[in-house]
Amino acid sequence: MNDYLIKALAFDGQIRAYAISSTEMVSEAQRRHDTWPTASAALGRAMTASTMMGMMLKGEDNKITVKIEGGGPIGVIIVDSNTKGETRGYVTNPHTHFELNSKGKLDVARAVGKDGFISVLKDIGMREKFTGQVPMVSGELGEDFTYYFASSEQVPSAVGVGVLVNPDNSIKASGGFIVQVMPNASDSIVDLLEERINAIPPISRLIEKGMTPEEILFELLGEDQVQILEKSPVRFQCTCSHERFGQAIVSLGEQEIRDIIEEDGQAETNCQFCNATYIFSKEELENLLEQAKA
Repeated sequence: MNDYLIKALAFDGQIRAYAISSTEMVSEAQRRHDTWPTASAALGRAMTASTMMGMMLKGEDNKITVKIEGGGPIGVIIVDSNTKGETRGYVTNPHTHFELNSKGKLDVARAVGKDGFISVLKDIGMREKFTGQVPMVSGELGEDFTYYFASSEQVPSAVGVGVLVNPDNSIKASGGFIVQVMPNASDSIVDLLEERINAIPPISRLIEKGMTPEEILFELLGEDQVQILEKSPVRFQCTCSHERFGQAIVSLGEQEIRDIIEEDGQAETNCQFCNATYIFSKEELENLLEQAKA
């Protein structure tokens, strides 16, 4: 288990916490989409936070879709994640990169922008899906997700996400945490938590040290206060398949499929989430045409 997430409580249940190592997950996304460093950092931060949010849901088949539209040159970021720790995501413009910002870090805020919204759609198996949307506040994403929890879900939270990129564009390390204040938390615990969060180094620095998710929470909350509840693997996983794209072609209808057969003789489809390509031969299209007729 290389990439994994832990769920924990602290201070006798007054604090709920999540921490994750997501290096391999983000590496897979970087390879599939050929993202450049700033785009890698933005997509990786979004995937890291979304994975933790997905695993907050109850039930086996529930999932979350996060859409980030900040108005920046990177375009839209979309991430899907579920309760099994399976996550996929993409950015509109993967070849986005800038010089380091004034703090010597990848300029994610410039790439993402803050003139827009974070939208979160939760599919928990009911007819109506829960949708929450909040304005962007910084474009750094950690602060934006923090604001989402406070504004849309009324849960005071602190979100830290970080991605380190090697000179060859590969991912060196990725991870993050979400710490949330429970309704029963005392004022003294809230004050202590604020002090700890303000004093802790940036998450990217903790990741650079090679700290595990457990060690990140120990650093944040104190080892003697943290009660680990669960440890679960996480990974990049797409739900696309040849069969699913075939059904999508069937849904185009008879005339559209006939036009494809006559004009191109085959069909080539591409999954935005994982960049996989599926080819449908003339014979396959003719079989799909018969399904459309039926």
